[in-house]
Amino acid sequence: MNLKARIERALAHAVLRLPRALQRPLAGAPIRLQGRELDLQTQLLLKLMQLSGARPWPERPLPQTRRQFETEAGLLAPTGIALAEVRDLCLEGPAAPIPARLYRPKGLPPAAPCLVFYHGGGFTLGSIRSHDLPCRWLAAVTPCVVVSIDYRLGPEHAFPAAVDDALAGFREVRRRAAELGLDPARIAVGGDSAGGNLAAVVAQDSRGDEVPPCFQLLIYPATDMTMSSPSIRTFGRGFLLEKTSIEWFRANYVARESQRRDPRASPLFGDPAGVAPALVATAGFDPLCDEGQAYARRMREAGVAVEELYSEGLIHGWFNTGGAIRAAAEAGGGLVKALRAALGQ
Repeated sequence: MNLKARIERALAHAVLRLPRALQRPLAGAPIRLQGRELDLQTQLLLKLMQLSGARPWPERPLPQTRRQFETEAGLLAPTGIALAEVRDLCLEGPAAPIPARLYRPKGLPPAAPCLVFYHGGGFTLGSIRSHDLPCRWLAAVTPCVVVSIDYRLGPEHAFPAAVDDALAGFREVRRRAAELGLDPARIAVGGDSAGGNLAAVVAQDSRGDEVPPCFQLLIYPATDMTMSSPSIRTFGRGFLLEKTSIEWFRANYVARESQRRDPRASPLFGDPAGVAPALVATAGFDPLCDEGQAYARRMREAGVAVEELYSEGLIHGWFNTGGAIRAAAEAGGGLVKALRAALGQ
């Protein structure tokens, strides 16, 4: 993290730690929509971003946007987490080797439980670096091994490149379980946003494998590339993830309209019967809220055991803010509780 990013992190943390009595006048009047009230710290964060003059992702050159995303994604994540091992891996992929990163906390047995994690970023942004801190945190507090997959991104590599890498990454981790010190029967898949989409698709595509995933951790997943959910219209402006950004991400990943109902792009249109049990986390002020909840219902109707974690006052991206936003830290605790139960921890 460069000096500018460290200063931004320190300032954001300082403001977000102010007493509520000071935060409210800085944030402005409470924001309420459809009976939901935006979390105060989150509202203040959005105000800080507005004052900083941050431009929407599609309005910047792609290389600059990717660099900015790498920095921003870790600004409010938990830090100072010590692990027994962090090392980069190279997994066999369908087109080229897939970079990955393994996180092993202290005190795990030789055959440890594992989460194969797919980062968010609209299939266009993000990497194992952007989500390094959240993955360290998940590994330490669960505890389990986390293997973060650096799948190919659009527009250079459009659909289904990311899905192909995600599925190959899971199968490679499972195949190399003994070498990596993992229990092949306790390997879950999970991710946030675009990563949640990939985890859901991997769960569908691998359910017939000899050893499929044991659990899905779906954090505000994108499940419908047709962008049909009402929440996209209601919350698609002013709450970090803009409708215009979703359209840009979609164009970079599934440019052809004929692809958008393909279950490997939109798991909502697939048949989830027989997939692994799941936790689906959604946020009240997230444009993707409705499609995440719709996929939870779809799985439940198909006989899948599903738990939902709904955080009314939070926005898209809260998974990366648990080091500063209290409500995000509480929601993160819900993720960990479900993952522990699924992995026998």
